[in-house]
Amino acid sequence: MVRDPSRDPEPPSVDEVLDALADDAARRIVAALTEPKTASELSEECDIPLSTTYRKLEMLTDASLLSESTDIRRDGQHTTRYSVSFDAVTVSVDDGAENDEDRREFDVEFSRPERTRDERLADLWSELREET
Repeated sequence: MVRDPSRDPEPPSVDEVLDALADDAARRIVAALTEPKTASELSEECDIPLSTTYRKLEMLTDASLLSESTDIRRDGQHTTRYSVSFDAVTVSVDDGAENDEDRREFDVEFSRPERTRDERLADLWSELREET
């Protein structure tokens, strides 16, 4: 499965994003993702047990902080790689005027990197497969 948070119709909640970023192991994983890596590579590099690494990767992906891609190999041993899916995350507090209440609310916004030509082509193939 390939998950790309920039294409999710429903953005993550502020709680999901803040919970993911409040976790030390999750932050170490994000910091280690200077290039796409597998869960095993991240587990070893961050010195986190593999089962914990998978849980953190799921949490970070659900919070739209990471994206997944699958390397298809001829031998059938497909590999999932994870990469950071944001350039910046901004948490803000509105003035309460939008919701006509006295209570202020938090909002989270992402600045996303521009998609590469290869990523756009992969999206087209994925959409084509879904339609057939």
